[in-house]
Amino acid sequence: MNVRVMREEDLSQVLSIYNEGIEDRIATLEEDVKDLPYIKEWLYHRNDRYEVIVAEKDGEIVGWASLNPYSHRCAYNGVADVSVYIQRESRGKGIGKALLHTLEIIAKKNNFHKLVLSTFPFNEAGQRLYRGLGYREVGVFYEQGILDNKHVDVMVMEKILN
Repeated sequence: MNVRVMREEDLSQVLSIYNEGIEDRIATLEEDVKDLPYIKEWLYHRNDRYEVIVAEKDGEIVGWASLNPYSHRCAYNGVADVSVYIQRESRGKGIGKALLHTLEIIAKKNNFHKLVLSTFPFNEAGQRLYRGLGYREVGVFYEQGILDNKHVDVMVMEKILN
């Protein structure tokens, strides 16, 4: 497996993995699958500090992760939000760990002090991954979002980068 910076030719595979995450209802509050114009705009309107990386195995993208702005306020310039999405049939095979490890190296290089992420309290596999890499639970926002017309809780986790 090779972890590298995302390229334009990866867009359709990244989109497919993102849409799996939306459909599976385990990784995001997004409900509607996205199209290629959406993902292109997402990629091309990013600041250079906020890298997108992919995990590639046998020429196929099997996962991706990104650093995202946490806040527009300058007081939070040292904090990045993290997204991680793994292809359905590739989950549980160490890809998330490899992506997060690489993302942390990039985050340090880009002068981030801390990474934060949001996950669902019922996403136990995701929490195992994050805890295994040193993320700690900050707390749970009760009824923070709406998914499928129901209020859902959202857990926040963080990691200080040394």
